Amino acid sequence: MSGSTERRASSGGTTVHEAIESYLRYKINADGSKTTMRSPLREFADHCRDERDLEFVDELTPHDVRSYSEHLYDRVVIDESLAASTAHNYFAYVRAFLSWSVREQHLESNPANTNTAMDPLPEDDGKRKRQYWSQEDRETLLEYATKRVDMALEETIQTDVETAFRDRAIVVMLDGTGARGAELFADPKDDKRNGLQWKDVDFDERLIEVYGKSREYEQAPFPASVHDVLKRWYRVQEPTTEAWPVFPTGHYGSKKRTLEDTLGEKEVSRALEDGGDAGKTEVLDRLHREHEVPPPSISKEGVRRLLKRLTDEAGIDPDGEYDHLTLHGARRALGRDLYTSGMSEKAQEALRHNSIETTHEAYADVKMKDVSDSIDDVRG
Repeated sequence: MSGSTERRASSGGTTVHEAIESYLRYKINADGSKTTMRSPLREFADHCRDERDLEFVDELTPHDVRSYSEHLYDRVVIDESLAASTAHNYFAYVRAFLSWSVREQHLESNPANTNTAMDPLPEDDGKRKRQYWSQEDRETLLEYATKRVDMALEETIQTDVETAFRDRAIVVMLDGTGARGAELFADPKDDKRNGLQWKDVDFDERLIEVYGKSREYEQAPFPASVHDVLKRWYRVQEPTTEAWPVFPTGHYGSKKRTLEDTLGEKEVSRALEDGGDAGKTEVLDRLHREHEVPPPSISKEGVRRLLKRLTDEAGIDPDGEYDHLTLHGARRALGRDLYTSGMSEKAQEALRHNSIETTHEAYADVKMKDVSDSIDDVRG
């Protein structure tokens, strides 16, 4: 019997969630600190349970804490939904909690006090990075994505027709739904986030079902503009099964590995050798269709690189700290446009915030600008 198992057998064990609630209740005295720390600490506990299959605090290792650091890195660098300084604050909250756990004899040592645990944290340059797609930038991007489809059909660019249609659908979906990148595209570090599939799309009701931030399935609406582009993309793609990803990857290695896992390495190698004049990617695509093996979805990182390329090709120079249009910038822009039009509750519904207070907090900077403008209006 392992040490941690023996401790649980004798004492019943203390879960990470239970230890955090005790820490917040008995150790943290200031209400402000409790409020600030509660959400990120509970998020850490959820991460341990959902991503590491770890329930008890005495089982925590530096690698488990490193996994949480990697999660924070993704939120800062890929999702652009968190400031680097905030990520470091969240990690500090976890480290303080784990120090308390050592004092309470839940742990022998603090697994956060290691380079292994801390290395993935993003560099904090002290700047707050937050982007909203501007009206001009989003219109330019949408126009360029459509132009790119036309150029692919005319064979005046190297991008193939299917990829151009997929990329336009990605841009339109981000712009028009407010969905998070993790809800639409694959996350290699999270086996429950495999990307949106066609079975998740309801064209009649104009809804998609996504695996939300709450780690529960949620419905997100999409407007007519998204419906028309998505429907056209469906006809172009002609998926052989409803389990096909809406936004498949173009990555050769990922498609090959998926086929090898299903058909076996020998059959895939034989098909590639017998492919004749067809390119290797064409052979893989044919195998996916013939055997109804869905390819992997494009990843969040893949879409981030796509947006950087499209931003550059379209000649867009966004305001702010980012040199490209970001995934989360589209979500913020949709919420901002609804919020500033006096439809705060619609913004809450579109973004699927749990409370209107979350929406107000998300657009506090927009609200302050309105106040500033009102002062100018009153005082001339």
